[in-house]
Amino acid sequence: MLCSAFRLRSRAVSLLITGLPLLLAACNDRSAAPTAASMPPVPVLVETVSPTAVHDVVELPGRIEAVRTAEVRARVDGIVQRTLYQEGTDLPANAPLFQIDPSDYRAQLQQAQAALSRATAVRDNAASVVERFKPLVGRHAVSAQEYDDALATMQQAQANVADAQAAVSLAQLRLDRCIVRTPIAGRAGRALVTEGALVSAGAATLLTQVNQLTPINAVFTQSNTAMLDLEQQIQSGTRQPTSMKHVEVQLILANGQVYNEPGFLDFADLVVEPSTGTQTVRAQFANPDRKLLPGQFVRGRIIAAGTLQGIRIPERAVQLDNGVASVALVADDGTVVRRNIDLGEQGEGRWTVRDGLKVGERVIVDGWQKVQPGQRVDARPAPEAQPAPEAPLAGSAVAASNAH
Repeated sequence: MLCSAFRLRSRAVSLLITGLPLLLAACNDRSAAPTAASMPPVPVLVETVSPTAVHDVVELPGRIEAVRTAEVRARVDGIVQRTLYQEGTDLPANAPLFQIDPSDYRAQLQQAQAALSRATAVRDNAASVVERFKPLVGRHAVSAQEYDDALATMQQAQANVADAQAAVSLAQLRLDRCIVRTPIAGRAGRALVTEGALVSAGAATLLTQVNQLTPINAVFTQSNTAMLDLEQQIQSGTRQPTSMKHVEVQLILANGQVYNEPGFLDFADLVVEPSTGTQTVRAQFANPDRKLLPGQFVRGRIIAAGTLQGIRIPERAVQLDNGVASVALVADDGTVVRRNIDLGEQGEGRWTVRDGLKVGERVIVDGWQKVQPGQRVDARPAPEAQPAPEAPLAGSAVAASNAH
């Protein structure tokens, strides 16, 4: 028993002596590891914010609308016999679209013409009686009462003729309406009825729609709050008012493509929509190639005359997260500060910053991915970058927020 206990004690002492150097080495390594405070500052490239001339641009969401739209509806009752046009083609005004069965209306016209013939015969007979009685009244061969009766009969016959003529015109009009025509020049849509369909004038059956595509309108909405801010900026002198007739508008299509034909504002609504709190402005475009179609969603870049003093920073300095833009700044004490900013238009490889930055602040252009807020950095001036080819119509975070 004593021998066994002695052997166990000896083995424990041996293990302690053997592991002591390893334990000391581990402690030395832990004490030698550098702390975050003792780490050298991370080098980053910064650009000092300075005022620069920027275009006075407002970007708004909008939709394409036809200058004129005609809903072609049935004006007589009947069965559609034929479709007389090709769907989706450009048609001149008064072009035929549909043929409605004219049989009933042709018979009504013939009936009205017969009634007109009877009324005309009665009128002519009454007029001849008056002509015969006129010289006899002076010789007292015919009484004055008889002459007055003949004259009244002739006038009544003339009224009956006018009534019959109106009935003929109405019957002819109904017969003409059996051929449905486009009231305006434009592109005809798909036919909403087919041969054999029963259409009704009382129900105003919709047959098709015709849209004038050139010129064409783009309608934009702007919040009333933004319009009030604009008015305040004009009053304070930070933004110069311009004539609406000279305000150019460029379009960004739904796929991000820039529409190559500029337009100009021609209307601004003075009424605020109560349900949305927005005001409407409208621009007109030539649209010679019919690329703009009614119903398309677009973004309009409204370019006011002149330039403003603003702030522009490189695109690579901006961090976008779920529509929120931010930048990393170097504070006066050399630490990193994160700040949200309000973006404007984009172009020439830079974003215009509407709010969130001040002149003289240092924005981290390169290296912000490697640092965290509060971390000390070694700020070095970024080299002058060559501007990228201008993207005249790029999206902006501001416009995205205005869409809501």
